[in-house]
Amino acid sequence: MLLRNNRFKKHLTYLLFFALTLALCAGCQRAKDGITVAGSTSVEPFAALLAEEYISRHPQSHIYVQGGGSTAGIEAVRTHAANIGMSSRSLLPDEQDLYAVTIAKDAIAIIVNPKNPIQDLSLDQVRQVFSGKIKNWGELGAPPHPIILVNREEGSGTRESFQKCVMGKEETALESLVQDSNGAIRQVVSNDPYAIGYISLGLVNEKVKALKISGIEPSLTNIEIGKYTLVRPFLFIFNGEPEGEAKSFLEFVLSSPAQELLSKEGLVAVRESSGVSI
Repeated sequence: MLLRNNRFKKHLTYLLFFALTLALCAGCQRAKDGITVAGSTSVEPFAALLAEEYISRHPQSHIYVQGGGSTAGIEAVRTHAANIGMSSRSLLPDEQDLYAVTIAKDAIAIIVNPKNPIQDLSLDQVRQVFSGKIKNWGELGAPPHPIILVNREEGSGTRESFQKCVMGKEETALESLVQDSNGAIRQVVSNDPYAIGYISLGLVNEKVKALKISGIEPSLTNIEIGKYTLVRPFLFIFNGEPEGEAKSFLEFVLSSPAQELLSKEGLVAVRESSGVSI
């Protein structure tokens, strides 16, 4: 869907948020004997994998994982509609009263279709593309064709991290296809040889190509040594220090077996810890 009006986009974001909140509240009754984890669609598939592994070790437990976006997940925790929020961005100043734990680190990958001959862009080129200053692939050395921008919706942690890491004070162009998840962006780019988007590095597959940025490949090694800098935290958010099943699940997520599992899925593990790490 092509969204050209900021006011309309914000209105749609609020509608989606309220819809998620209502769904979560309805799910609270179902989750009386378990915990609800909600928020970032970037963190969601990894949280679901961790929940599955946790339940295999604790068959009596129930963990319900659902998306909705980082901001919606944070608000769901604040209003007690969810036990754990998932965020793919750092907490904002007015969110510092919440308890946040970094469960892993992720890189933002700039992706194109595998048929696109471009292999490498500078950070400034990426910024100019997404701000609409560069509109044609011919300006970047590829065969001439209009660039199709694929963007995340407002309220997305991935979009906010992209804004911080790449765009800075520049605004993204309004003439973009706005998608509501990493998977949706990946699908659009995989089907369109002229599209460009950004997703979690851990979700890159053979259907899309992750570009080098200024000659640096988005790899785990380059992330760990600090060469690839488009990196963000994956957070679990709590309304106060975690207790009960939520605490037990967090301890498992930070354990060596779970961190090794996340590493195999393309994320950068954090050391086992029980404290706040933002």
